[in-house]
Amino acid sequence: MAAIPPAVRARGIIKTFGEVLALDHIDLFVPGGQVHGLVGPNGAGKTTLLGLLLGLTVADGGRLEILGAPVGRTLAVPDGVAGFVDGPGLYPSLTARQNLTALASLRESAVDASEALEQVGLTDVADDRVRGFSLGMRQRLGLAAALLTRPRLLVLDEPANGLDPAGKRHVHRVISALAADGTAVVLSSHRMDDLAALCSEVTILATGRAVFSGPVSKLAAESGDLDYRLVTTDPDAAREHAAQTPGLRLVPGKNTDVVVHGSTPSLDELIARLVTAGVALRELGPVVPPLEAAFLRLTETDPS
Repeated sequence: MAAIPPAVRARGIIKTFGEVLALDHIDLFVPGGQVHGLVGPNGAGKTTLLGLLLGLTVADGGRLEILGAPVGRTLAVPDGVAGFVDGPGLYPSLTARQNLTALASLRESAVDASEALEQVGLTDVADDRVRGFSLGMRQRLGLAAALLTRPRLLVLDEPANGLDPAGKRHVHRVISALAADGTAVVLSSHRMDDLAALCSEVTILATGRAVFSGPVSKLAAESGDLDYRLVTTDPDAAREHAAQTPGLRLVPGKNTDVVVHGSTPSLDELIARLVTAGVALRELGPVVPPLEAAFLRLTETDPS
């Protein structure tokens, strides 16, 4: 049986806009069934790369294959790709159902409007006009539009933007289910919690270059030493033990919490000291989550 080609294989992709180098020799590999995160500061090149995957622009150099087909100036993105960049394009004067019905009439659709609306949790507002929708509802309707053709590659730009916790949970379930069925998903997000919940791998862009690409677990390991906040029954004793623990330093604070900076092994030693001394530990966590800390470290120290 022939091997199934990856959903995305990009090598050395270059894209310029005038004198601006938007993408600088970008490599990207996304197999089917993977949710791949794309993150970076504003202006890093995320939107440009997503646009290449959707056929909205073409690369100036490098090689791009989508669903096994080479994509260039004379060959459009193959069927089986769907998604949106910079928010979904919708008709505000039409209802949600009418929007999807109109889109389905323009292309061969494998999913009817009612099924797509049910998938994203918009059945109750199916016959409401889109002009009254919140940002989160528009994002969910854009996802429903992308699902009409049962895509093999789904490209999403900030799909959780504007969603309340229930809506975000619903969208996360839809994306995870699609990946479980073999669909490759490439999504951009500024939220590290979305990456941790959805993505198995992530690519971080900074000034058009990939400063990291790999498993989310490896990204977390890139965070280095962190600030940790401890809530204990005896803050003064906790500070005293922290000051005596090699590899830790106290971070000045204005409340009763104890904040220390250091490595995980040093923090483990402090916890052991507190337990031995009978100081109860009620709360412990990083001040900045490891994924966010790694993102900041990689993008802030990137030479440009």
